[in-house]
This record gives sequence, structure tokens and C-alpha cells, in this order.
Amino acid sequence: MDKEKAQALQVTKEIVVKFIEVGRVSPQNFQEFFPAIYERVRETLREDAGGAESGETRD
Repeated sequence: MDKEKAQALQVTKEIVVKFIEVGRVSPQNFQEFFPAIYERVRETLREDAGGAESGETRD
């Protein structure tokens, strides 16, 4: 597993656990939410990496 995927997986797990803690997701239905959250985290990592490489800054 490459570094980006490992980071995305770790962040996604933390987000899903927090959602379970606050009651927005249950352990029984987390499989419905995990893929969408994971893909959004990966997109965000790619966007941030692309901006960092091109010298862009975020406001």
C-alpha cells in the first residue's frame, strides 16, 4: 500500500469512528458511508499534493 492510500485509510477510519461516536453512523451501516468518505479523503489529499507541488497556497 502506498503512502497516500495509507494516509487516506487512517484519516477515513478516524472520521468514521468519530461519526459513530456522535451517532451519525452506526456500526451496522458504516459500510454504506466508508467508501464515499474514503474517496473524498483521497481526492482531498491529491488536491493538496497538487497544490503543494505547483507552489499554490490555500487561503
